[in-house]
Amino acid sequence: MDAVDRKILAELQNDGRLTVTELAERVRLSVSPCHRRLRALEASGAISGYRAQLDAPSLGLGFDAVVFVTLRGSDRDTVRGFEDAVVEVPNVIQAQRLFGDPDYVMRVVARDLPAFQELYDEQLSALPGVLRLASTLVMKSVVENRPLPL
Repeated sequence: MDAVDRKILAELQNDGRLTVTELAERVRLSVSPCHRRLRALEASGAISGYRAQLDAPSLGLGFDAVVFVTLRGSDRDTVRGFEDAVVEVPNVIQAQRLFGDPDYVMRVVARDLPAFQELYDEQLSALPGVLRLASTLVMKSVVENRPLPL
């Protein structure tokens, strides 16, 4: 990956809706070489997809929580069972496995506190292998969806 590839990636992180023509202009390439580089970046996995960035509060999902999960065990079946189940919970918008305790941290959105409580009681606490959940509320997002430093 060279400086031109990094420039392509930086431009797309800032505006994923750029046409190839607009992208080529911004990185100072003609359209064909820009398109070839773009396809190569996609094929290599450097670009994993394209999507719209949505504003959760304006869509009625103004409640944001961080949930810490400790599992009963760390064996393969327990971990796999938990991970397979958590990907099926649409309100979990991010889940990461950690070293140490707790085992996972999840970012969860909901309409409001009662909706979060129902989600917590009915779905999150029922996930396979869960020993303990601890949650904290997000007061404010300071850095979110920041482009990767290229």
